[in-house]
Amino acid sequence: MKPLFLFLLFLTAQLGYSQMECMLGVGGKDDETIAKVFELTEEQQKSLRNWSAELKVRNDILKDKARFLMKKHEESSPEVLVTVSIQYSTLMDSMKQNVRMMDKRLLNLFNEVQYQRYLKLCEQMTLRPIYINRLLNEN
Repeated sequence: MKPLFLFLLFLTAQLGYSQMECMLGVGGKDDETIAKVFELTEEQQKSLRNWSAELKVRNDILKDKARFLMKKHEESSPEVLVTVSIQYSTLMDSMKQNVRMMDKRLLNLFNEVQYQRYLKLCEQMTLRPIYINRLLNEN
């Protein structure tokens, strides 16, 4: 029951980050909790580890770009900073989309029981689930 509680807590923390979308948070601190709550198979756990590593690489590149952008313009005029803030926001949105993409990959591997558990947890948290086409993903 403790992993379930921790996962629900994690989903709550994601509320502001995901704009009401029910994110699993692949690549975050809770990959182990995801594996326990959804009772992932060994193959699914391997995919989870690989995608978490891929997400880290993808988002580290974006973080480096964001740091460079901020450092390059730390003494820029307010007019330039408005443009920079839009560029920065675009980088942050890309990072969020990377997380969503990895979550969707994992959801595509879920069997029916795992996916129904995900839908139920999202419903309990009043978050919008990421829907996948179950007809194309029969395991």
